[in-house]
Amino acid sequence: MTATSSSIAIARTAAKAAADKIAQDIVAMDVSERLALADVFLIASAPSERQVNAIVDGIEEELAKQDLRPVRREGRSGGRWVLLDYADVVIHVQHEEDRVFYALERLWKDCPVVDLELGDDASAKAGAVSDSE
Repeated sequence: MTATSSSIAIARTAAKAAADKIAQDIVAMDVSERLALADVFLIASAPSERQVNAIVDGIEEELAKQDLRPVRREGRSGGRWVLLDYADVVIHVQHEEDRVFYALERLWKDCPVVDLELGDDASAKAGAVSDSE
């Protein structure tokens, strides 16, 4: 089983919104074969709590344009690690220090990386891997 095309489209829209708010190291992983409750994990980071919250706002605003609302939101008040649960796509926006400490990419390293199609953006280079790898 692989992530659905709709899940990948949601992740790409969220990644673009995060990149527009200067998110760092944006990466998405197809967790559908390892996790029954989601298809894609999207992870992004920022150097401050204020920027974490700005990225979250940008993602929510962009996905709301598609009539998508998170079924669950956690961590907003702290601004260190905000989780947005869109059912098939779970978005983690972390303060860069928390991202290094918790290392979600390491925990899910066996999962394929999703090409977010962010173009030449520096964040895209960190998160895009071709299907041949």
